[in-house]
Amino acid sequence: MSRAIASVFEAAESVARAAGVRVRTVSGLDELESLDRLLAGIWQEDAGGPLLGTELLRALAKSGNYVAGAYDGATAVGAAAGFFSAPANRELHSHIAGVGPAGAGRGIGFALKQHQRAWALHQGATMISWTFDPLVARNAYFNLAKLAAVPTEYLPNFYGAMHDRINGDQDSDRLLVCWDLLAPAVVAATAGRPHHLARPDDATVALRRGPDGGPRPGSPHGHTVLVAVPGDIEALRREAPEVAGRWRVAVRDTLTTLLGDGLRFAGFHRDGWYVLTRPAAARRR
Repeated sequence: MSRAIASVFEAAESVARAAGVRVRTVSGLDELESLDRLLAGIWQEDAGGPLLGTELLRALAKSGNYVAGAYDGATAVGAAAGFFSAPANRELHSHIAGVGPAGAGRGIGFALKQHQRAWALHQGATMISWTFDPLVARNAYFNLAKLAAVPTEYLPNFYGAMHDRINGDQDSDRLLVCWDLLAPAVVAATAGRPHHLARPDDATVALRRGPDGGPRPGSPHGHTVLVAVPGDIEALRREAPEVAGRWRVAVRDTLTTLLGDGLRFAGFHRDGWYVLTRPAAARRR
């Protein structure tokens, strides 16, 4: 292992210690089954059944892909799994990552991603991609600000119907993000300097939160455009599914229109706004 990669692992271990866990790769059957039960408890109402399945996790680990757990002592409190994608082994796709209730609020998700980054760099990969629900504000902030990942594509109903505790019965729209492991913004975020954005004074609002808690369209025009998401979409799915459904359609229509018009994501503001900007070359046309 090179000195540079060793320092990345040391930094990841420091983050894990601050969260009170040890993050490591996993390949044994008993531990893989434990990780799958943990993930099932996060996503499923019936936590007794498998989510990915021990067989799949075992196959991923055996074939050189990423399967890891975050451990508080001997207890798994977080897990992540990913696999390599084309071209060759230069990009890792992180399929799933989650932290159980016992680990909430401790920075364990950040520790998992830092370990995943170090592991990927050690394998020679320089990019990690994954998808997330664009309506979940805390995940958008974590991915775009805390990690400095960059959304590259909006994927309508990507997984089809999921019918789980988190996604409910709505379409499974996702944003695909790419995490350039050596980009200056990512290196800074890894060192504890998130990609924070100030709200621009001259921004236009393409979608805002209305007084009824639902989406209210605005103007899609401007060099910098803001797109709101609800404060807690999971609560809306339980308590007001019709409003949650309107948010899905509104955010999908707004973001796909803006991206089709040439705007690109600049980040996510902590107050619950995607910030998109029009590239300078497009402004001059």
